[in-house]
Amino acid sequence: MDQIQKTLLEEVAGLHEVPAGAYNIRANGKMAARNTTAHIDIVSKEDGTGIDIHIQPGTKKESVHIPVVLSQSGLTEMVYNDFYIGEDSDVTIVAGCGIHNGGDKDSKHDGIHRFFVGKNAKVRYVEKHYGSGDGRGKRIMNPGTEVHMAENSYMEMEMVQIRGVDSTVRTTTADLDAGAKLVIRERLLTHGTQTAKSEYVVNLNGEDSSANVVSRSVAKEESYQLFVSKINGNAKCAGHTECDAIIMDQARISAVPEITANSTEAALIHEAAIGKIAGEQIIKLMTLGLTEEEAEAQIVNGFLK
Repeated sequence: MDQIQKTLLEEVAGLHEVPAGAYNIRANGKMAARNTTAHIDIVSKEDGTGIDIHIQPGTKKESVHIPVVLSQSGLTEMVYNDFYIGEDSDVTIVAGCGIHNGGDKDSKHDGIHRFFVGKNAKVRYVEKHYGSGDGRGKRIMNPGTEVHMAENSYMEMEMVQIRGVDSTVRTTTADLDAGAKLVIRERLLTHGTQTAKSEYVVNLNGEDSSANVVSRSVAKEESYQLFVSKINGNAKCAGHTECDAIIMDQARISAVPEITANSTEAALIHEAAIGKIAGEQIIKLMTLGLTEEEAEAQIVNGFLK
């Protein structure tokens, strides 16, 4: 891998070197490196469209890294990855995509991830998007995620997009059985003329299932964001969705939280707030020696942590 690809890999997966455990690194549309372990197997799909990740029941404290990096202008790809997480396992999965575009043609990565989480399994999933390069070609990413959670399973999803992505459409759907719990944390920053659309649909099908979907975002300059969150309570369950956003300059933000109770035992809450940075916050930081720009950056960084 060249230095640009290594930088992208560090940004989206936090990797300075080859990771421990299982991994599959994809670069410019091809597999660059792969490793399996005694408990985690990674197999290419027969039609070449992606990979299957099999995590054995009872696997504890292991990780899987599956980052994608693109440094070739004009490259477009579509990848399908399926995760089969065995019962009673406890694992961390780190994904993400980084695109460097220094040319005039658009570069695009679309990925579909499907998770089949076994009974009593625990999963932490991290997905980061990052773009760089001074070319006129756009950096486009459209991630799709499907989650199927068995009884008493737990999944925590961290979805992050902070810099350099010109256009993204993120769609996430989840179905939860009895006692399953899903926690989603989205962090998003757009600037320039970037557009970012996120749609989450969570179906709480089993008794005592629960979901907490929270988005924190900042829109700068002339960018546009759309956040749609739908929680369907189909049994005795608990659901909460929240959008908290800062709007700046000439940006636009739309937040559409939606809750539907199909059971008298469903307890659902939605919240949405969009506003600008309070002037007194900036003034207070400026009295401590920061410039206005530094104060603004400090507030934004703290908000997105």
